[in-house]
Amino acid sequence: MSDESALLLEEAKEGMTNAVAHLDRELVKIRAGKASPSIFDSVKIDFYGTMTALAQVGNINIPDARTIVIQPWDRSVLGAIDKAIMAANLGFTPVNNGEIIRISIPPLTEERRKEMVKKVKIEGENAKIAVRNVRRNVVDSARKLTKDGIPEDEVKNLEKDIQTLTDKSIEKIDQIIAVKEKDIMTV
Repeated sequence: MSDESALLLEEAKEGMTNAVAHLDRELVKIRAGKASPSIFDSVKIDFYGTMTALAQVGNINIPDARTIVIQPWDRSVLGAIDKAIMAANLGFTPVNNGEIIRISIPPLTEERRKEMVKKVKIEGENAKIAVRNVRRNVVDSARKLTKDGIPEDEVKNLEKDIQTLTDKSIEKIDQIIAVKEKDIMTV
């Protein structure tokens, strides 16, 4: 295998791995009725004029499966945290007692669960599209190598390897989606 072929194969692996990792990060944001600190990954608060991640201004604890407690290191930001959580539209209301913010995660209705499963499937399809785009780009680059003097059979082998990577990545995406779907639908 030539250096160019090896580079293209590595590029395909990296691109497809990134697509699967992105899917994992997106699915963490879709809550399955259980408390998780990762729900707040996208929440930013105005901390003395700087937009700061919620996890950087206090502790986020999970005392039980349906409760989240946020204890800021500086009590003066409680109001800002409260507003940021409400503005993020996460589907629950924070309760501020002056020292901590307590959030009760409501149980999901059957309709809401089905809505979330649709969201998960959309994210999965987006990840599959990203994997296929990586495959298409790398295969196009591989075909250009024949013009640069790389033997056609080497390019064909490279295309087979890329297709195998694609199939494995899509299979992994399907597994991730099935696990998340089961997680959401479990009451």
